[in-house]
Amino acid sequence: MSYDIHELARRLAVEAEAVCRRYLPAGRREGGHWRVGDLRNSPGRSLYVRLTDAGKCAPGRWADMATGEHGDLLDLIRETRRLATFAETVDEARAFLRLPACETKAIRDRTRRSRPFDRQMAARRIIAASLPIGGTIAETYLRRRGVCAFADYAALRFHPNCFYRDGETGRCERWPALLAIVTDLGGATTGVHRTYLARNGGAKSPVATPRRSLGAILGHGARFGRALDVMAAGEGVETVLSLHSALPTMPMVAALSASNLAAILLPSSLRRLYVARDADQAGARATAALCQRATQQGVEAITLTPRLGDFNDDLCAFGVGALRAWLARQLAAEDVERFPATPSNEREERRP
Repeated sequence: MSYDIHELARRLAVEAEAVCRRYLPAGRREGGHWRVGDLRNSPGRSLYVRLTDAGKCAPGRWADMATGEHGDLLDLIRETRRLATFAETVDEARAFLRLPACETKAIRDRTRRSRPFDRQMAARRIIAASLPIGGTIAETYLRRRGVCAFADYAALRFHPNCFYRDGETGRCERWPALLAIVTDLGGATTGVHRTYLARNGGAKSPVATPRRSLGAILGHGARFGRALDVMAAGEGVETVLSLHSALPTMPMVAALSASNLAAILLPSSLRRLYVARDADQAGARATAALCQRATQQGVEAITLTPRLGDFNDDLCAFGVGALRAWLARQLAAEDVERFPATPSNEREERRP
């Protein structure tokens, strides 16, 4: 018996939880949703799949609150199985539903229309429409978070009118956004991280997920300085910028999430890695995983621990001087001297 695409999607929606258990087994049911880290089946809660009917949001609709990706269960099957064509996706879905294989005109038409979404190209388009952060509300936002030095922050940009889609309701809006350019070890742009801001820059935007990433993020990050033998890595942009405020001469990378911190790629020349952990369970797991991997690669791994929830909390609560003193207790002795609080060119300018 032949079914068109809509009927196939409807049948999958009826079996939404079973679909999730098959294709996203690392997740779990929470109320009317299936929650998991992402389409790679990582642990976490960023991606949700609706399991029950809720008016305009039908069962089977899903969205990744970190990346902005969304779709139906056919899209989910395609992405999790990394299928090249829509026809292959239909065959996989019919096999899951135990339906006989077939090909309909609707499938052929949708296959011809279907084109893979180039996330890296989309990220580059966002970056191309951005501005330096100096004098913008992105600078206002960072200054309110205690971050005050921006001279060498080429990885940071400002987008005055960045697109935002609510994964729950489908509503589309535009908000100003602080951008962090994501690059690989060779310096090539692979993605972008967006922090959506309130229109006055006083806080993050009042949307459901004000932080989102787009592009090839896994293993890469937003980089501040060029790492050679010593580097620091942390989760969020604000955490790493807080560290960089206290240690502006040390190269650093923001992984943008706990799961990506555990996966961050290390330069082959690296011999010592500082891992700035957040004081929560996700931060502890990510730090342990990265330190273990660094040690296996012959890199000395040292954990930097904040006094409060994260290093931006410390910066806001105690100031840059106190944060610098707290970090100095945790650094290797040679790095306290090697990475001073003030870059050498500034020290030369200040000499009488």
